[in-house]
Amino acid sequence: MRVTRRKLAPAAASLAALAATSKAFGQQTNENVKWRLTSSFPKSLDTLFGAAQTIVRIVGEMTDGKFALQAFGAGEIVPGLQVLDAVANGTVECGHSYTGYYIGKNPSFIFDGSLPFGFTPRQHQAWVMYGDGRKLMDEVYDSFGIVALPAGQTGGQMFGWFRKELKTPADFVGLKIRTAGFGGKVFSKLGAVPQQIAGGDIYPALERGTIDACEWVGPYDDEKLGFNKVAKYYYTPGVMELEATNHLMINKAAWNSLPPRYQAVLRYACAFAQTEMMASYDAKNATAIARLVAAGTQLSVLPEEVIKALRGALETVLDEEAAQNEQFKRILANWRQFRAEQHRWFSIADTRAELAVYRSER
Repeated sequence: MRVTRRKLAPAAASLAALAATSKAFGQQTNENVKWRLTSSFPKSLDTLFGAAQTIVRIVGEMTDGKFALQAFGAGEIVPGLQVLDAVANGTVECGHSYTGYYIGKNPSFIFDGSLPFGFTPRQHQAWVMYGDGRKLMDEVYDSFGIVALPAGQTGGQMFGWFRKELKTPADFVGLKIRTAGFGGKVFSKLGAVPQQIAGGDIYPALERGTIDACEWVGPYDDEKLGFNKVAKYYYTPGVMELEATNHLMINKAAWNSLPPRYQAVLRYACAFAQTEMMASYDAKNATAIARLVAAGTQLSVLPEEVIKALRGALETVLDEEAAQNEQFKRILANWRQFRAEQHRWFSIADTRAELAVYRSER
């Protein structure tokens, strides 16, 4: 077959276009970017802080080190509960944190963190990806000049550690309890005195009697922090946090300055960290709870009367917040409808199947 100039011209044009594209792609990936990533969590909590380390590692690997993140633990740059501020004002480019720490700035943050009697991890993911969750929450983040990517999931948590038994809702009156997010507002309705304390400061407060009870995450981290040494009763079910999502918060101007490929890499790294953290906790908590019980921890179940009182208090708090904040009201209506649909479906499918399997193993 004879190759003519007419036949060669289109091929040459295609090769030129491909070369131009490749050159642009190469230039993009050759761009060196260095960011600081501050965490709300101390380095001693390997699973929580580990999410930040995972993000750093994957971003580095996927860009041949050209997009370099450096992770800092709570307090190394800013205190653990001030990550959002540090990101919003540009002190750092990004930070890893839990949105429930910032409900004083905007109560709507809690919908993308964890709400009592709310979603499981899968249900929350469904709301964010296939409900209106992402659109509604991005409006909140935009008002603070940040972009937030889900980057960690604890899974279901325990209710918490208590020095004394809980028998009735009256036992909450005057109880000083460390909690975060909307848990504090709910406990307040029952007469408790909530305290928001960073993870590394909880043990000394509990040991000194500054607080009477605490909740953190679950058996693995709670054992690591030593709560079982200063509180005897460990309560389930964890109705206050059926899931808890952590996020990589990114300064919006810094995000917009990134090449598109680096944005995609960061999204992937955060998604992987999300999956990895939940798998890690699921594996570690199963063995940690056995160690705690063997060491003398009394695994206790909340009385039904207490659970009903907590649920009633939650709905009151939600309605009160909605009456004061139009954005919160709009998100709540969407969230409640999605929750009702998800809880109905999961009660038909997963919950009944799981209970049947667990009972058959006894």
